[in-house]
Amino acid sequence: MAVNLWNWAVTKRVDLVINEEQKAKLWYVACKLVCMCGGSAASEEAIRRQILMNMKTGKGWVDVGNAVIADEFFQAAMAGLEQLYVKLMQRSSTEIHMALHKIAMERDLFKVLSYQAEAAVAQGDFHRAYTCTLRCKDMLMRFPKMTGYLHILCYNFGVETHKQNKYEESSFWLSQSYDIGKMDKNSVGPEMLAKVLRLLATAYVDWDDQEYYDKALSAINLANKEHLNPSGLFFKMKILLKSERANEELLEAVMEILHLDMSLDFCLNVAKLLMDHERESVGFYFMKIICEHFKSSENIGKALLLYIDMLLQRKEELLAKEKIDEIIIGQRTGRQLTTELVVCLHNILWKKAARSFEVQNYADALNWYYYSLRFYATDRTDLDLAKLRRNMASCYLHLKQLDKAKEAVIEAEQRDPTNIFTQFYVFKIAVLEGNSGRALQAITTLEKLLEEDPKENELLTDRDSPVMLLSIAAHFALENGQQIVAGKALEYLAQYSEDPQQVLTALKCLFCLVFPRVSQMPESENKKKEMDRLLTCLNTALQKLGQSLNGEALNSDSRAKEAHWFRKIAWNLAVQCGKDLVTMREFFILSYKLSQFCPSDQVILIAQKTCLLMAAAVDLEQGRKASTAFEQTRLLNRALEQIHKCRHTWNLLKETGDFSSDPCETLLLLYEFEVKAKMNDPLLDSFLESVWELPHLESKTFETIASLAVEMPAHYPSIALKALKEALLLYKKKESIDVLKYSKCMHNLINLLVPDGVPSTELCPLEEVWGYFEDALSLISHTKGYPETEILWLMIKSWNTGIFMYGRNKYVSAEKWCGLALRFLDRLGSLKRSYETQMNILYSELVEALDRKKGSLFNEE
Repeated sequence: MAVNLWNWAVTKRVDLVINEEQKAKLWYVACKLVCMCGGSAASEEAIRRQILMNMKTGKGWVDVGNAVIADEFFQAAMAGLEQLYVKLMQRSSTEIHMALHKIAMERDLFKVLSYQAEAAVAQGDFHRAYTCTLRCKDMLMRFPKMTGYLHILCYNFGVETHKQNKYEESSFWLSQSYDIGKMDKNSVGPEMLAKVLRLLATAYVDWDDQEYYDKALSAINLANKEHLNPSGLFFKMKILLKSERANEELLEAVMEILHLDMSLDFCLNVAKLLMDHERESVGFYFMKIICEHFKSSENIGKALLLYIDMLLQRKEELLAKEKIDEIIIGQRTGRQLTTELVVCLHNILWKKAARSFEVQNYADALNWYYYSLRFYATDRTDLDLAKLRRNMASCYLHLKQLDKAKEAVIEAEQRDPTNIFTQFYVFKIAVLEGNSGRALQAITTLEKLLEEDPKENELLTDRDSPVMLLSIAAHFALENGQQIVAGKALEYLAQYSEDPQQVLTALKCLFCLVFPRVSQMPESENKKKEMDRLLTCLNTALQKLGQSLNGEALNSDSRAKEAHWFRKIAWNLAVQCGKDLVTMREFFILSYKLSQFCPSDQVILIAQKTCLLMAAAVDLEQGRKASTAFEQTRLLNRALEQIHKCRHTWNLLKETGDFSSDPCETLLLLYEFEVKAKMNDPLLDSFLESVWELPHLESKTFETIASLAVEMPAHYPSIALKALKEALLLYKKKESIDVLKYSKCMHNLINLLVPDGVPSTELCPLEEVWGYFEDALSLISHTKGYPETEILWLMIKSWNTGIFMYGRNKYVSAEKWCGLALRFLDRLGSLKRSYETQMNILYSELVEALDRKKGSLFNEE
């Protein structure tokens, strides 16, 4: 069963049904079963099987990373070998037989020892691995074919311990690998020996101790003798540099490289290595020799470019220019650089120009850009010519050479008009020329480019670049007195920047520029456009303040300070709106929203209350003018929303001090009443129940309620009547009656009760109506200053009522009302003469008519 299990595991592993660890576990079980079946009386065949199975099971566990379990099986294999050895010696009849059995046994012993060495290395047991490996090494004289195997095993030990930074152990294993490999050069080639020695040299160098650098150098020299390889030569140079050898030794090494006919690329890498380690004298000397040695090579341009780059980095500019001139001559005489090398040369020249630009040596930067331009003359396929022209334009601008800068920008625009940097320089030139129209066009074009998909413009993959350009453009325009242009740049900056603080700063600058100009503009379409623009900007500020709140980009004090500034701007703009009520409302609402970022002190609460009141007032006014019922309902609902917010703010405000003189409470009452009345709110009466009981309301408030109650589409005459009665009552309660206000209120009341000379008995009995006329007449009799036109109006109203009664055959009432009209006539002043004669004649005629119809007098009522 154990053997079948073993064989099944082998088969399934071949078919990839199980993995290595599963196979090791199955072998573990099979091997244990086999060992259980054996004993001291086991046959030679059984012992050999146990040895083989223990060896393979142990190796399987080593391969899956469990060296501890593997050791158990290796020890069992060693015990089996000893047991088998005893049996074989007992039955061997001759020395020849004994020798043959011993060789067979030692071959298996070699394998077990090598496996034990692997397990020991895996467990970090260097001493045990060392002991096992030396025993194997001693056995190589009898088993020369195992030399290659043991050589590779030691090499692998060296690699593994090197990865673990155990450089001393690694150097031992690699030395052993090299020594073993030399024992049989037929099985181990020189390439492999050189590889071992290079890794040995690496271990010595990584040991990072001066005393091991010499050993590293000896190892790499030996490696290069075994098999010359560029990596070996390069590593030798690294060792020499790391060990800080004298320049003479370095010169010997580089000359050796030339004599060995190494490739140009290899030589250039060595030169770069020398320069990176600041061995400039050797590096430059080697570069000079390289250029001479490979002067006939088609790749000599590569060497020249590296030479030029090195010279420029070390500020050897004159010699670098000589080499550049050589390349230019070569370009003209047929020894042209490849396109790839031309690009590299441009990069070198541009880097040098950029370094000069950074230290404000613009003339020198131009000099290097001109060198680059000379190569474009022979290679027109490079698409970076527009970029070169832009860079040159920047230098010209710093040198105050506007004409040359403009010429360079024109060429850049011809080649690359959709580049944001091209448009930026077009913008700068226009600003310097004072051409605000062209500058606005350029900044608008730049903004359109920002709207492009990043895939369409690779420059936009870094969003900071265009935003930075907008910021620079705004500053540049301001510095040169182009405020309108600066305003447009600031507007775009606020639109595209993702930094809340930068956006807020840009908007503040924009408002400082635009607000004074807008405030002086007369009402016009242009002012409306500017107001809409500023409204958009304030909405952006509100949005960014909200973002900074959520992302904690601003602390609370900074945010409150910014919000204060913008809410005041919104307030002032609302005041500037004049007749544009819709825009005024938007500014007030924005001011309110911005103030919510501020601490709720008394000042802020007053501002919030006023903003909401104004917004509600505008909504009501717009609702009155609405052309459709749907639009009116929308506006009235919006007004109601602001009223509720304002009432909440008002309640908070009242807790901070005495606001008894503030009309806010009254206005909120009137606004809410108007909304409910116009929307035919079924809860209007319950709303008014609390209103009638308020102690502080004035006559004017009741008169306004009365007016709103009958203003279309509302129609609540009973409410109007009650409100006017309350108003008259309040007028009478005062010590000194305001005759003018009283007369107006009485006028409204009587007009409500007697519209068009027809008494409205549904609202009020005629006797009560008569009472109001009598009240008015009494006040006229005892008080001076009652408006004569109002007396005349009361006279006509009472006369018409009498005529109405006469027409209804109510002759007694007719005479009564007409008589009342004469009593008002007696109270007229200058107008009495105009009406007295006519009224007396009419009254006489009325009396005669009444006398003729005496019989019907008693049929009245």
